[in-house]
Amino acid sequence: MADLTRDEILRYSRHLIMPEVGIEGQRKLKRAGILLIGAGGLGSPLGLYLAAAGVGRLGLVDFDAVDFTNLQRQVIHGTDDVGRPKVESAKARIAQINPSVEVDAFRIRISRDNVLDLVRRYDIVIDGTDNFPTRYLLNDACVFERKPNVYGSIFRFDGQATTFLPFQGPCYRCLYPEPPPPGLVPSCAEGGVLGVLPGVIGLIQATEAVKLVLGRGTPLVGRLLLYNALKMEFREVALRRDPSCPVCGEHPTITELVDYEAFCGLGRGEEAQEEEGVPGIAPEELKRRRERGEPVVLLDVREPHEFEIVHIDGAKLIPLSELHLRVNELDTSDSIVAYCHHGQRSAQAVKTLEKFGFRKLQNLRGGIDAWAATVDPEMPRY
Repeated sequence: MADLTRDEILRYSRHLIMPEVGIEGQRKLKRAGILLIGAGGLGSPLGLYLAAAGVGRLGLVDFDAVDFTNLQRQVIHGTDDVGRPKVESAKARIAQINPSVEVDAFRIRISRDNVLDLVRRYDIVIDGTDNFPTRYLLNDACVFERKPNVYGSIFRFDGQATTFLPFQGPCYRCLYPEPPPPGLVPSCAEGGVLGVLPGVIGLIQATEAVKLVLGRGTPLVGRLLLYNALKMEFREVALRRDPSCPVCGEHPTITELVDYEAFCGLGRGEEAQEEEGVPGIAPEELKRRRERGEPVVLLDVREPHEFEIVHIDGAKLIPLSELHLRVNELDTSDSIVAYCHHGQRSAQAVKTLEKFGFRKLQNLRGGIDAWAATVDPEMPRY
């Protein structure tokens, strides 16, 4: 792996003439192994550009298949890839860009059972995930294995990135000691994301990884880079390692992987929702109730722009953020079924209404997306 072929010298010639890279730097890139967690929005530019740069080995971890809604931002996949496992689609695209790159495709859910084995195989880990349990899981695994963790996140028009070097700077837990309450931070599916934003943040992560391999420049250790696309503004926030951090602090209390779903306060699907006191109703049952003529008030707690995209006929729109101010528009004697996009916000709405004395409440399981999938296939989905 140390030697560059004649074709590689030509391919990477624009690197080789830079004294900061040169022959030895390109050899380092060829010898490097980088693990990409996620082959979606952030994973797309990461896979494309790290392969083009000549990183010798890439590990791709993603359990999902390509969905039509992914194509707006996940540019490593094409229309013909819809339904195909993301790791397979990404691996094929990388082979077109640079066939000399070795790609390990893992179509698995990253978990406590497999993360340490995966992290050990590579020099650098790049976090391209979109949920808090996996971010804490990756952080702890990288600290335990002393592997660099290049972090990035995106939401709507905002992104952030930093590099965690275990015991040389702060870790993710130093930045976020506690996860936010479940449902407080919407996912990209709930809140949206500007299609070009993952390109910006993903390329910052790729740049950090290349710098780490080359041993050049100043990495984003102890610095959180914040980007706002609407303002076209970058800001930087200083980060400090927390001496009381339970993972990387002076006296760590977490010395092995924990239950990250429980740590983040997440249940498991509909059963957990029922256990937490949020009664649910399946789309098919709601349809039957409406067909029988039972009086049901449909409460849509999404935002007006979402309501404009699609809504269930007869629904009353009161965004979740306004519900506590407009509760007088509802009657406590009515049977109310709340819904949102996938069911998280409407579960919160049920809890809010319970505080105001409402009792005949149910949450539409899976939200309007499940209604469209099972009851009204002609309804647009987003």
